[in-house]
Amino acid sequence: MRVNRPESDIDPILTQAADRFGTPAYVYSTDLIDARITALERSLGRWFKLSYAMKCNPNPELLSWLHKRIPCIDVSSGGELMLALGAGWRADQASFTGPAKREVELRHAIEAGLGELVVESLREARLANRIAGESGKIQNVVIRIAPDRVPKGFGDQMAGRPSPFGIDIEEAPAALTEIAALPHLRIAGLHIYSGTQCLKPAALVENWGIFISIFRELCEHHDLHPDRLIFGAGLGIPYHPGDQALDLDEIAEAIAPELDALRSDPRFSDTDLVLELGRYLVGPAGYFVTRVTSIKESRGTRIAICDGGMNGHLAASGNFGMVLRRNYVIHRVGGGAGEEPIDITGPLCTSIDKLGAKVALPRIEEGDLIAIHASGAYGPTSSPVNFISHPAPREIIAQGGQLTDATRIESCGLRDPS
Repeated sequence: MRVNRPESDIDPILTQAADRFGTPAYVYSTDLIDARITALERSLGRWFKLSYAMKCNPNPELLSWLHKRIPCIDVSSGGELMLALGAGWRADQASFTGPAKREVELRHAIEAGLGELVVESLREARLANRIAGESGKIQNVVIRIAPDRVPKGFGDQMAGRPSPFGIDIEEAPAALTEIAALPHLRIAGLHIYSGTQCLKPAALVENWGIFISIFRELCEHHDLHPDRLIFGAGLGIPYHPGDQALDLDEIAEAIAPELDALRSDPRFSDTDLVLELGRYLVGPAGYFVTRVTSIKESRGTRIAICDGGMNGHLAASGNFGMVLRRNYVIHRVGGGAGEEPIDITGPLCTSIDKLGAKVALPRIEEGDLIAIHASGAYGPTSSPVNFISHPAPREIIAQGGQLTDATRIESCGLRDPS
């Protein structure tokens, strides 16, 4: 099952958002997110609960909308936990990942009643044990394992190489023995997230099979009957022209035998299987809308210079983990006849502020709106919004055709006492 939306459906919403709130702006369609949740539950819900990895988009209004629809949330800092709690999530619905958790963050999370601490090192386990003991608590922990391999086909992978994430599988048996002996921690399960942005169903299925093998081996070795096993989804989204969206039914059919066998094992009969994902849920539901401030002809190339660029959308500029820069899918809001190549740049005084090269679009003129697709994840919070002090992009929630200004302006970081 694939989930798409024609440009003609979204253009009136994008135009209205730009007219009402100005540009540059991110527009997030909750209708599109709802469709993706429904598709995930239909194809994979017989096995998995969903967990939202909020690092991809921590917008408070979006979090408030999601908390009524997704049972779990994963945070990656004390600041994210504060945002999640402020948006209506309970602390016991949250897991807390991240390789560099500070003592102030751990103390706040444990005292708040955190659901599961995702332990990524023995140092972290020992520190959490001390804090939990001082707080008079037993803290549930889920131990993150770093596998020794990941199949080809992932945009980024965190296995089989030195990594700050998780406990290396080679060290896991001894580490689990030590963590199990810590008196103020309880091992509630295991966690693996070894690759992201995969558009190859066979690679995803093979990777989840690796997870299942590791989960089985470690749980049997340590006689664990886990509360939960967290699968880092790795589900990719189509960013670039020619990319094909994943077929969830194809993935479900291929992985069904292994998941059914895991479910039928008495050791895992009461275990929640959790699919942790963020980009796949919200990425395709977001559009970055920028207005053309001027048109320039330079040495035979037509250039659209826009009011939003790399400062508002680092990923689209190719400077967020891409080895080779490729255009995102981009369209002229309102459409138009014919196509011609045009470069699209932002307002910054740097040559790397380019949103598209030789993009084939209907003729672009000053004042036109350009929309960049697949922009719902890793947007404003992953971009240098303060660079050269241009206005930060607005964030707009579109729900059933109704628009809400959801611009995030507050800071929620936790600081160590001075």
